[in-house]
Amino acid sequence: MFITATELKLNIDKYLIMAETNEIYITQNGKILAKLTTPYKDRVDVARALFGVMSDDVTLEESREERLSNI
Repeated sequence: MFITATELKLNIDKYLIMAETNEIYITQNGKILAKLTTPYKDRVDVARALFGVMSDDVTLEESREERLSNI
């Protein structure tokens, strides 16, 4: 979603709530100045990317040993 800096100033409460689920780009004179978003979004994306990376038959200890042997 794109909004102007003036629109953000007039309705800051509304956009803070919306930023929990949407990325909001703030513009001025047609140029993007900033992005308003939740700080937790990146963490969720990283966690989702990791699902399915390891096979089900690998134990935590085996994974730890393999990681340490590659150092």
